[in-house]
Amino acid sequence: MALPSFNLSTSFFLVSFAFFSIAINLFSTSNAPSRAEAARSDCLPISSLISKKLFHTLFLHKDDMACPAKDFYTYHSFIKASKSFPGFGTTGSLTTRKSEIAAFLAQISHETTGGWATAPDGPYAWGLCFKEEISPPSDYCDSNNKEWPCYPGKSYKGRGPIQLSWNYNYGPAGKALGFDGLKNPEVVANNSMIALKTALWFWMTEQKPKPSSHDVMVGLYVPTEADVAANRTVGYGLVTNIINGRLECGIPNDARVNDRIGYFRRYAGLLNVDTGPNLDCENQKSF
Repeated sequence: MALPSFNLSTSFFLVSFAFFSIAINLFSTSNAPSRAEAARSDCLPISSLISKKLFHTLFLHKDDMACPAKDFYTYHSFIKASKSFPGFGTTGSLTTRKSEIAAFLAQISHETTGGWATAPDGPYAWGLCFKEEISPPSDYCDSNNKEWPCYPGKSYKGRGPIQLSWNYNYGPAGKALGFDGLKNPEVVANNSMIALKTALWFWMTEQKPKPSSHDVMVGLYVPTEADVAANRTVGYGLVTNIINGRLECGIPNDARVNDRIGYFRRYAGLLNVDTGPNLDCENQKSF
């Protein structure tokens, strides 16, 4: 059987084309990000961004004798609780991840602050000092809410890092996290893990018409027509609006809003990220 004739130039072209095809294939499979990779910058845990040492630098005085929550909010509990919410602090670029963590920690620090203007190390070194509201003005029971009815004798005052309040928040938080929020709301102030999970649940959960704070901080928030009309623009100020806008937003130079911003600036600095624009909500209408 005669061997086929084989032109040298043809051979070189075919070999070169084969190597080029392989190279293109290898590049496309090894470097093109999947949708999951596009949503999350990497798979490193929260602990890679917030070390135990940094955690205690952020919260310099949380375990002082003067703080009622002394030894309650532990680094171990924070890291473990965050694992129940895989999207928290893992979504987007490294800068986005750090910004979200700084924003979350700043908001819970304001809610639990023990600081004052002339406090040692400044007012923004005193986050996580309280674990429950002192002398609440009411039992925070909305008797008109039939979906999450109040249990006799129970108070739904502020508890935990986000100061979870009202029966209509305790009920769904308990359902999502596996405790009876209506019959046993006190557990939020007695169990560090549950306390931190309630804060993360509130942060991550959309409560229409409000978006989740998580979506705002990672760039997933899409303003509605009502949001645009109310000037609810992307930024840390919108997170404040979600958390307590009815009492704090639409007010020029509100001291509570400024306190939230002060914490955010300190934490963003320690995490080496910019705070971004729209830090306050004085020109926003509440939800």
